[in-house]
This record gives sequence, structure tokens and C-alpha cells, in this order.
Amino acid sequence: MMRTRPLKVALLGCGVVGSEVARIMTTHADDLAARIGAPVELAGVAVRRPSKVREGIPQELVTTDATALVKRGDIDVVVEVIGGIEPARSLITAAFEHGASVVSANKALLAQDGAALHAAAQQLDKDLYYEAAVAGAIPLIRPLRESLAGDKVNRVLGIVNGTTNFILDKMDSTGAGYQEALDEATALGYAEADPTADVEGFDAAAKAAILAGIAFHTRVRLDDVYREGMTEVTAADFASAKNMGCTIKLLAICERAEDGRSVTARVHPAMIPLSHPLASVRGAYNAVFVESDASGQLMFYGPGAGGAPTASAVLGDLVAVCRNRLSGTTGPGESAYAALPVSGMGEVVTRYHISLDVADKPGVLAQVATVFAEHGVSIDTVRQQGKDGEASLVVVTHRASDAALGGTVEALRKLDTVRGVASIMRVEGE
Repeated sequence: MMRTRPLKVALLGCGVVGSEVARIMTTHADDLAARIGAPVELAGVAVRRPSKVREGIPQELVTTDATALVKRGDIDVVVEVIGGIEPARSLITAAFEHGASVVSANKALLAQDGAALHAAAQQLDKDLYYEAAVAGAIPLIRPLRESLAGDKVNRVLGIVNGTTNFILDKMDSTGAGYQEALDEATALGYAEADPTADVEGFDAAAKAAILAGIAFHTRVRLDDVYREGMTEVTAADFASAKNMGCTIKLLAICERAEDGRSVTARVHPAMIPLSHPLASVRGAYNAVFVESDASGQLMFYGPGAGGAPTASAVLGDLVAVCRNRLSGTTGPGESAYAALPVSGMGEVVTRYHISLDVADKPGVLAQVATVFAEHGVSIDTVRQQGKDGEASLVVVTHRASDAALGGTVEALRKLDTVRGVASIMRVEGE
């Protein structure tokens, strides 16, 4: 039997995502009520500019006082899609204190203060759901948190930012330079006027922190994630990648150490083989590859951003939280029992592609090989091309630690025959 009294929802933010949440709540009201077991009612919408016309939202629901809205006491669920750290953190905390559960899409806040927010939710017996914080419409957090709860996840490797994937895909498919591809992404609305959060990896790093925490049952904060942007990737890098049968993606990589005693989380450009499933992810799409003991390899793929896709994830959480509300229960909270240490980038072991500008004369290759050997870095392949006294030397290593590779490169720069290090890129996905 369906309960007739509606569950009341407060919406914080009514931009691209928030407006879609409100639209779907209205247009799919009957279906949502049937799935939940009670109607859901949009009880208030907090915005910064109340004079703006918002189609489908009665003006009497609009307010600029978000604090008063979440403190009303009759609100069952607060949906937070304003982003940023403050006032979102204070508003979510106030929502818990005044009886509401929370659905959020705020990756930055969750990556920085997720542990404190989970603790507040648990103390007050409320839900905190955030499927929309990572990879838009792609169901990812709930499978990691629930479907794989009986498995041991060892690695999460993914493309979690659509803007950077669009740019790199354009560079790969058309031969465009970084700035040209960025300009096209901006013109098409894939990149913000200030794309720093995307192209410098901040957005992906926040998502990596969230994914690593859930996958490894360990608290991983944004500061724990190594971050490297993709603004230095060049057409020459793509040419080198193609010579290796690879392409280049900005990847979020979360993995257990081989001994299982620590974890790492990192974001950086990397070459991946064309045979890897992530290599075929084009345009602004996202995809995440999960490797675990029992289930093996899983891939989650779909639109990772945009109003409607992200709103879809928000509404999925809203249905789950409302069901919990009706049954008087809460869903799974933070699972950080493993408390594994988070290692720095120096401990990461992977392959490397190093491009050197060197003098075109006998003995150079021997000198370079000696430096690699002295630092314990094994060479897989070498390619040399020379003309008019100058040459390029491309070295691909076997697996080595980031610390060992760093020492190698520092020593290479001291050789008289090495004019410069043109590029260094990690090789993943093998």
C-alpha cells in the first residue's frame, strides 16, 4: 500500500544538474512514487539568483536562504548540487542535524571531508548517498560499495573526466595540438571558460580519492592523490604512442600494492595499448575498469557529465534514500575498516616512455643504457633517429618505481651528450 503523505525534498542549486533533477521529479512523479512507495514533493529550491525564470518550478518554492530551507524540520531529503566546499559542507551538516538525509553530487567536498560527513550521518542515523559525484550517469559507486562488497578489489583504472578525454581524443584522431583541441572543446561546451580543474587533473583527482576509499575500505583524501595534468601532452607524444600501438588518456588509477599492505591513488596522462578497452573510449565519455579477485575484470561505460545524465544518478540515490526513510533504515555508510596506508608516487611501479634529445654520435646509446642500469631500471626497447648531429632517443622501460625512474632522469640530464628530456610518460593497462 502506498503512503499518501509525500516525502519532502529540498533542492540546493538549480543549475544544469539541479534543473534536470527538478524536471525529472515533476515529469516522472507517478513512476517515482510507485518505485518508492510514497509520493515525493519538491518542497523548496535554494538558488543565488531568485529572479531568474525556472521553467516548471513554482516561484513560491524558490529561496535564497538555503540554511533556513535545510533547517525547516519537515524536510526528508536534501539534494545538494551546488558544489564547492562551503556553504555545501555547513548545509549538509545542518540537514543531518535537522532530520534530513542527503544526496550529493559534490566530489570536491566528499574527497576532502568525506570521513567527517559520513561520521555526522552515522551519528544522527541518516543517509549520505553520492553516486552522481563520480562518472555522471554511470552506476559505479553503488556496485563498488554493494555489489562487490563480498569481493576484493585490487585496481580501479578509469577515464573519469569527459573534457580531457574529448581533448585527447581530438588530438589523437585529427593530429590537432592541445590548444586547438581545447578551443574546440570550449566552443562545443565541453570545457569551461576556465578549464583548469579539468585539464590539470583536479576534478579527476577528487573522483580518484572517492573511488579508492570505497574500493579499498580505506580513507583516501584528495591530498593523498598524486596529480599531473595533461596540458604538456603534444602531437609528438601521440606519434610516439602510435608507434607503440598505443594512445594517450588522462587516467585515474587506484591500486593495491602487490603485497596488499598499502594503496596508491594517482591521476596523470598515460599511454595505453589500443587493445585495452579504455583505448576505445571516445569523445566526452567516461569509462572505469575494475579488477577484483573473484569477479575478474569489469568495465563501466557511459556519459560522465551533463545535466540529464548526472540527474539520473541523483534520482537513483533519491529513490534509495526515500525507500530507506519509509522503512526506518539507512543504507551502507563509510567502510574504512582496512585503514591501509596510502603510499606516495615514489612507490608506484609501472612502465615508462622517455624521449631524449641527444647528440648524434657514437657511444651515446651506451652512455644512456649505463645510466639506466646504474639505477636499476631495465630497458625494454630503444629507438634512435638522427640527423645533422642531433638525434632523438626513445626508451621504453620494463616496470620500475617512480623513484628509480626519477633518479635515472636526473642522472641523464647531467650527461653532456643529452641535450634535454623531451617527454616522460607512463605506460599503463598491460
